[in-house]
Amino acid sequence: MLILILGVALWWAAHLFKRVAPDARATMGNKGKGAVALALVVSIVLMTLGYRAAEGAFFWGRHPATVGINNLMMIAALYFFSPGPKKGALFYKMRHPMLTGFLIWALAHLLVNGDVESFVLFGGLGIWAVVEMLLINRAEPAWTPPAKGSIKKDVIFLVASLVLLVVIGFIHGLVGPMPFG
Repeated sequence: MLILILGVALWWAAHLFKRVAPDARATMGNKGKGAVALALVVSIVLMTLGYRAAEGAFFWGRHPATVGINNLMMIAALYFFSPGPKKGALFYKMRHPMLTGFLIWALAHLLVNGDVESFVLFGGLGIWAVVEMLLINRAEPAWTPPAKGSIKKDVIFLVASLVLLVVIGFIHGLVGPMPFG
């Protein structure tokens, strides 16, 4: 469990570094991007290894209904990760679509994974997304939404999200549990 916690903590530290210590990050220049990227890769490796090795209490598991809800949430998460919210007509006024998508992803995974290691991983990453949004809003209170796009763009990115869900689901099934039930 310690490796998992270290991975989540490193994810938080790497992402929040420029918000918490902007002067230190600025002095690193472009080399800082590489250091942050390396820290993120290490954090993902630690989270993956830690999650697979961790054992904790089990409270609930997969159920056909929660799997279906999870998959619907994942379509929404993938859509918010896409450029759709900024280029479309439905969510163009949303300030943090990617972080919202990340939060939906974390909540969707908590819905079907009711064990302690999932609380640490998905709960920790979901809380990070909320903290990140709050810090960005505090650091940059003035924000202008992009120009309103077209519904056609929303449809295109929604269809792309559906296709991506199938691809990710197939890969997910190869390395872990089959997400489609």
